[in-house]
Amino acid sequence: MLLAVLFSNYDGNILIERFHGVPAEERQHWRSFLVKLGTDNLKGAKNEELFVASHKSVYIVYTMLGDVCIYVVGKDEYDELALAEVIFVITSSVKDACGKPPTERLFLDKYGKICLCLDEIVWKGMLENTDKDRIRRLIRLKPPTDV
Repeated sequence: MLLAVLFSNYDGNILIERFHGVPAEERQHWRSFLVKLGTDNLKGAKNEELFVASHKSVYIVYTMLGDVCIYVVGKDEYDELALAEVIFVITSSVKDACGKPPTERLFLDKYGKICLCLDEIVWKGMLENTDKDRIRRLIRLKPPTDV
């Protein structure tokens, strides 16, 4: 299961978070742990360079995209290789939504579209869609047509 997808800025402020199957009392622990992990390791990292960690029998894959840190946490069948696939889909969708690797301001300007992308990629803790074109079609926000 994908336990969390989290976006933050360089300063550790959370921009978007999605938790699945994580009790509310543990979420603050995960937020602070992931942000500390990023501040310790992402300084000077290249865009989309993947980092891997393990904590409490779960896997964490994280990266930088423009001015935004992205963290994906999984367990069981979502090991570091599966999480690398998930984070690749997320980064390509965010770049597609923003038109380029985002600054924090651009990311927040495109917040709604990015949230829609995340909802199409991860559904109830499972990887749902990986095809960028399909995700783009699903988030167009057009009402269904009558047949």
